[in-house]
Amino acid sequence: MRISSKKEDFLQTSLQLIHEKGFKATTMRDIAERMDFDVSNSYNYIKSKQDILELFLFRTSEEFHGAMDNILASSYTADEKLKQVISAHIQVSAKRPLEVALMVNEWRNLKDPKYKEYVDLRTSYEKKMARLLREGVKTGVFKELNIKITSALILSSIRWVYDSYADASNTINPVELERQIIGLVFGGVIN
Repeated sequence: MRISSKKEDFLQTSLQLIHEKGFKATTMRDIAERMDFDVSNSYNYIKSKQDILELFLFRTSEEFHGAMDNILASSYTADEKLKQVISAHIQVSAKRPLEVALMVNEWRNLKDPKYKEYVDLRTSYEKKMARLLREGVKTGVFKELNIKITSALILSSIRWVYDSYADASNTINPVELERQIIGLVFGGVIN
């Protein structure tokens, strides 16, 4: 489904404002003022502020899961798959830093049943990472390691990357950042 450019402008303005003020502190009135129209016009684009959060969280999560699923289904070795997962995460974070910021900072503001659905998606992603690490240990590519701790360390190491791109004045090259993070991670897991 293609979103109209006016709706996309509204959503991007909302996203920027939520990033600046936080989800709870941002009101539909704030968004309308930033868009320079009456608050009632906001409801032409979205039903509620909660819908904005849901749209961005689930759309971005789908992008991460899609990349992870394609990588896991590939014929690459476990070490190449891990490099690809890290690369995909950095690329999405560089392309959509404010959406990733929502995933890190604002997901707890979801209301059930979307809250539970989102937590399940996060857990599923973590399990996919653990499965990749187990594959690497089993094939002898990775050291014997505590899968749960290693998975958490890798994911937390790449989770913050969005912050490097949320500031438009930042000029960190995602390819260079990818090389550095892969070097750090692989110094700890490769046999």
